[in-house]
Amino acid sequence: MKQFVTREHEIEPVPGLPGELPEGEQILWQGRPSAGLVARHGLKSRWIGAYFLILAVWAAASGLSDGQPIGGIVFSVAVLTMLAAIVLGMIEFFAWAVERTTLYTITNERVVMRFGVALSMSLNLPFNQINAVSLGKLGGKAGTIAIGLRPGQRLSWLVQWPHVRGWRFAAPEPSLICLPDADTVCDILAVAYARYASVHSGHPRLVVTNEPIEATGHVAAAE
Repeated sequence: MKQFVTREHEIEPVPGLPGELPEGEQILWQGRPSAGLVARHGLKSRWIGAYFLILAVWAAASGLSDGQPIGGIVFSVAVLTMLAAIVLGMIEFFAWAVERTTLYTITNERVVMRFGVALSMSLNLPFNQINAVSLGKLGGKAGTIAIGLRPGQRLSWLVQWPHVRGWRFAAPEPSLICLPDADTVCDILAVAYARYASVHSGHPRLVVTNEPIEATGHVAAAE
């Protein structure tokens, strides 16, 4: 799927897109992940904070049971608290950078993901390469939208991270992560995909026009 990845677009003609929109294509939605949601759900900041809290409590309890001086116990707890603050600060900063450098776009033809804290790139996902869309709830209206690709389309899980569904290494699913209003975005994507599939299905469709229709016969009223 290398043809869908673009790495050089420092100057974007359209924000979030590597090129101008083709004729007939329209932007339906653009948005970013929430830094707070990325930190809590993507980078597990609460779990990491709880881990350091347990370590601090364990260090204090162990020191008291071993009869260590109060000063030594306070120092150990202070060191763990400082390490926790540094780690959590780095997580929050990375989450902020993810929000600032990411822009998701849904058009009537495709999904485009521009992302990358260290190396910026764009992932272009035409609807004809998408096999399924699933919504994972994060509480309230927030959630992550995972995009399943048709067989034969492959991506690198590491290159996509964190914009990828977790634990799907064999068949990575690019994802619009940590959206504050994922319900609305999922509805927009579902409607756009359905319309695209209907137009490109190849089946006959009813066409409504304003042209007058001439009668080719007549109906006689029964006496």
